[in-house]
Amino acid sequence: MNISYKGKVVLVTGGTSGIGKASTIAFAEAGAKVVVTGRREKEGAEVVSRITNAGGSASFIRTDVSRESDVKNAVDFTVSTYGRLDVALNNAGVEVMGPLDQVTEEQYRKAFDINVWGVLAAMKHEVSEMLKTGGGSIVNVSSVAGHIGLPGASIYVATKHAVEGLTKAAAIEYAKQNIRVNAVAPGTIETEMIDRMAGTEKDSEARKWLLSLHPVGRFGSGEDVAAAVLFLASDAAKFTTGATLKVDGGWTAQ
Repeated sequence: MNISYKGKVVLVTGGTSGIGKASTIAFAEAGAKVVVTGRREKEGAEVVSRITNAGGSASFIRTDVSRESDVKNAVDFTVSTYGRLDVALNNAGVEVMGPLDQVTEEQYRKAFDINVWGVLAAMKHEVSEMLKTGGGSIVNVSSVAGHIGLPGASIYVATKHAVEGLTKAAAIEYAKQNIRVNAVAPGTIETEMIDRMAGTEKDSEARKWLLSLHPVGRFGSGEDVAAAVLFLASDAAKFTTGATLKVDGGWTAQ
C-alpha cells in the first residue's frame, strides 16, 4: 500500500530520536510538511536537515511537552508556518525503572508530566486546531506496557495504561467531528531507550530476557513502528478510531 501525505501538515512530538525520528522522516518521505519537536535542538536540526536535503519540508521547534505553554506554542507554530494541522503523532515519553518499593514522588511526577499530561495537553491543542479545519488524525505512542504488567516498571506501566485510556476517551469524544484518535503499542524497539533500560551490551542478560519475549526472534526498529503510524494516521484507516495497533513482534499474543 502506497500511502501519500502530499499536502498534509504533520506535527510530531519527541521527534529527534527513535520512533519519533523514524516517523518524522517517513511522513516527510510520503510528502508531508512536518514539524518536529523535542528538547534537543542539535538533534532536531539534524532531522530537519536530513529531510530538507532530500527535498522535503520540515521545521523544528524546541518543546518540553510537560509544559502546556510549550505544547500550545508548537501547535501555533505549525499552523502559522504551514497553515493548518492535519495529523499529530504524540510520541514524547520517558521511561522510569526500579522496584515499586523504591520509587519516588519525583520519578512519578516526571513520568506522568511527560507521558500522560504531555499527551493530554498535546491532544487538547491539536484537537482545537483540527476542529477549525473539519477534522484530522491523531496517533499516540503507547507501549506493550499499556496492556500488560512489567516487573520493575510500575510507574511506566501506569503511564502507558493512562495513554490507552486517553486515546479511547478522546476517540469517542471527537468521532462525530471527524477527528480520529488511535495508538500504537510497540514492543522492544532498538532505540536509545532500550540502551538505558537494558544496557548497550548486545548479549547482556537483560537483553536476552527481553528478546525471549518476542516470538519473531528480534527487536523492532523505529521504521517498523513508523509504518504502523503512517497507516493509522492515513485515510486507509478512516473507519478506525479508539484502537491500538500492537507492533510488538508477537509479545502480547502469548
